[in-house]
Amino acid sequence: MPIKETDLAVELIGITKYFPGTIANHDVYLKIKKGEVVALLGENGAGKSTLMKILYGMYQPDSGSIKVNGKDVKIRSPQDAMALGIGMIHQHFTLVPVHTVVENVLLGAGAEDKGRASVSEAVKEIERMGKAYDLEVDPFAFVRQLAVGMQQRVEILKALYRGAQTLIMDEPTAVLTPQNTERLFSFIRDFREAGHSVIFITHKLNEVLDIADRIVVLRSGNVVGELLRSEASERELAQMMVGREVADLSSEVKAQEKDVHKKESILRVENIKVKGDRGHWAVDSLSMNIDGGEIFGIAGVSGNGQEELAEALCGLRAVSEGQIILRDNSLVGKSVHDLIHEGIGYIPADRHREGLVLDMSVEENLILKRFSSSEFASRGVLSEKNIQLYAQKIIEDYAIKTPSSVTKAKALSGGNQQKIVIARELGIASSLLVAVQPTRGLDLGAADYVHRALLNVRNEGQAVLLISTELSEVLTLSDRIGVMYRGRILKVFRREEADIEEIGLLMVGVTHDET
Repeated sequence: MPIKETDLAVELIGITKYFPGTIANHDVYLKIKKGEVVALLGENGAGKSTLMKILYGMYQPDSGSIKVNGKDVKIRSPQDAMALGIGMIHQHFTLVPVHTVVENVLLGAGAEDKGRASVSEAVKEIERMGKAYDLEVDPFAFVRQLAVGMQQRVEILKALYRGAQTLIMDEPTAVLTPQNTERLFSFIRDFREAGHSVIFITHKLNEVLDIADRIVVLRSGNVVGELLRSEASERELAQMMVGREVADLSSEVKAQEKDVHKKESILRVENIKVKGDRGHWAVDSLSMNIDGGEIFGIAGVSGNGQEELAEALCGLRAVSEGQIILRDNSLVGKSVHDLIHEGIGYIPADRHREGLVLDMSVEENLILKRFSSSEFASRGVLSEKNIQLYAQKIIEDYAIKTPSSVTKAKALSGGNQQKIVIARELGIASSLLVAVQPTRGLDLGAADYVHRALLNVRNEGQAVLLISTELSEVLTLSDRIGVMYRGRILKVFRREEADIEEIGLLMVGVTHDET
């Protein structure tokens, strides 16, 4: 049945956007009905964010037009978008931490609103919207004191205060616990019931099937499919996103379990204490052990000591108390160089800041931790021939898409940059691989590649520590799961016994005794 123009909140017509060397969007048509949640799916570089930035006035299209409520409009800035009732909730919040909730809401208002509304009137409006949409938050609380789920509420309240009737949400559940995700979905349903619209950008297919009325898939800047939720399945959506069949990884993990021969305990961590950058105990009397042939996953909201733990295991942060023992050898006090020779590989959370030297070539990045070995150097002189032969083999083995081995790392896509990091660290990790947010920012195809690489390490008998804020990733890959909160592991589950509800509560510090 054709959609009436009066039923449309937003219409994008033939949107095309060029960037140097690439077409971000090509002749894209997208209709958003009033009272509808539309999920926008696609791999990295598919054009989702560019399209939404055009709608929000952050980019200008090279061709095409936009209609809002049936009228042709020009959206030259976010201020224009907000004036038309379009709001955007960014993945990385745009709040001022040292200001209060009400101050942040007023900062997000236009000049006409700031001139008209007093603080007391704004507080009343925040409280009214909070009750209407179950987004209640203390208007006088400082943002820096709020948990991440509450900060997201403030971002939504900012948009609602400006009268948003269409909300763009970019990866809104990336840092939320399962409970906070469900609260967000409850708001989205209430917002939709009020006759408003939501454009929901995510890479989590289960969430799409939970919250969306309609699903639009982009690939290489083009719309390649559109489905109603009732017509869609995770397998079909994944295939549309990547353009090929994607195997079910969770069933493969279970099938492989019987073939994995676990060894003795490889890593023992005994009551370690590690200080964070602000001098507090980021890791506080934490103990755990990981066997060979096992992936031990750590679930938790970001900022609870996970990265400090990883850095301590890899010699990048001092251990103040306790012991770290790898194959009966104490690691405390040893240098990074020593730990590399002990067979510890490290995939950091930020590949640009810690994993790569972007202005170095692919081959230089591949040997960063082994350049002094006899394989690549003799009497302090690097062997360019040996380095190039090694790099060519790794590029082929790991299917790294690069013009050549001497191409600078910064010229590659995020997925191929991550492959360089993984290839280098797997070449080192003869005992233990520490992987922190290994699929952050990667599309479905690249993430699937990383997951299989981690499983291969496990299947070969090494120990793997997987730290991720993506609970689905931890649950799919891990043999055992520890929940970390304020520097401590509160409880360890075997994967088959894991209770998502209990894990979600533990992630915010609520133990079984308190429920």
